[in-house]
Amino acid sequence: MTVTGDQHLVKQINKSLVLETIRWHSPISRAQVSQVTGLNKGTVSSLVNELIQSDLVRETGPGQSSGGRKPLMLLFHHLAGYAIGVDLRVDSISAVLTDLQGNIIERTEQPLQTNDVEKVCSILKDAIHSLIAKAPESAYGVVGIGVGVPGIVDENGTILFAPNLKWQNVPLQHVLAAEFQLPVVIDNEARTGAQGEKQFGAGQESSNLVYISVGHGIGTGVVMNKELYKGSRGFSGEAGHFSIETNGELCSCGNRGCWELYASEKALFRQAARLTEVQQQLRQTGKDSPDMELLVSLAANGNAAVIGLFQQIGMYLGIGITNLINIFNPESIILGNRMTIAQPWIQETLFHTVAERALPYHQQQLQILFSQLGMDSTVVGAASFAISQFFTRTKVLVD
Repeated sequence: MTVTGDQHLVKQINKSLVLETIRWHSPISRAQVSQVTGLNKGTVSSLVNELIQSDLVRETGPGQSSGGRKPLMLLFHHLAGYAIGVDLRVDSISAVLTDLQGNIIERTEQPLQTNDVEKVCSILKDAIHSLIAKAPESAYGVVGIGVGVPGIVDENGTILFAPNLKWQNVPLQHVLAAEFQLPVVIDNEARTGAQGEKQFGAGQESSNLVYISVGHGIGTGVVMNKELYKGSRGFSGEAGHFSIETNGELCSCGNRGCWELYASEKALFRQAARLTEVQQQLRQTGKDSPDMELLVSLAANGNAAVIGLFQQIGMYLGIGITNLINIFNPESIILGNRMTIAQPWIQETLFHTVAERALPYHQQQLQILFSQLGMDSTVVGAASFAISQFFTRTKVLVD
């Protein structure tokens, strides 16, 4: 019998559906897979056997019986392969090796003392090589690399503009794909963080959310109807560069009065450097400029001036978040990246500002959350992109 293209496509779709059901609901029986997917039991059994042969699914012990023989339960084999996730920051590179379920197996952190493209790419390659070398033996090995970057990325993985890195037109996807001969996904770090929170963090129960990455700058990732919103050309999420001061300071993006000039680490450190107490601490520690750990330590010890700075940051964050709430009407706003370390001192003024300024109807059933993944939102989101691309490719592996 000749297998038509349509029959082949239907089998691809069904196999993918069965795999995704097992991946997110295991342990699960064949009968339960049939119920969830709507596929008949014979089709499910045949596709499950193929997935077992391809080492993406494994059988485990018997489950609970609903009458009759106990069913064998199915598990997604999350150790069948691994992925690399990278968060390329202005001052450091954070990279992780995860299994196919996004669990972190190994990690590396590398400081950056330069924004020179060649030097940064060299450090990035070394970090990825070190993690690949640590990947355990598996059926599929390292399936791909995902990288979140603080800038605008096109569909070819070229960084068009990263103002805080001072990069333009850097073909990062091409550079990494040539080096590692693996599929590479490059995306904006805030959208990547939104993916991490939606898949594995505070956003798992939300269909509509806005993730706000507050580090050296501010980026946003928007999830609408469970899907990551990228915009017409993939450039969405640059909320850090909307204006909140008409005649404000000049930003590295060329605009004036950008939100991130008033509510980011960059804004916090610039103002903190003027404080006498901070200057004294810097002299004692030999540091050139404040960092988050120093300021959090001072705030924890009751330093009123530093606490006041954090509260001001909370107010400015609340102003920008109010705009996002009024525009998108999300279920959840999730704050991530390094500013979350200061949650005890920014939360009250942030919440108060939103309560005072956001439209009342938009505040109903809204929750403002701090990231469950901490600094890992972007790295696990980047790994998730690589894993998703791998599963997209496996759809064609039908016998």
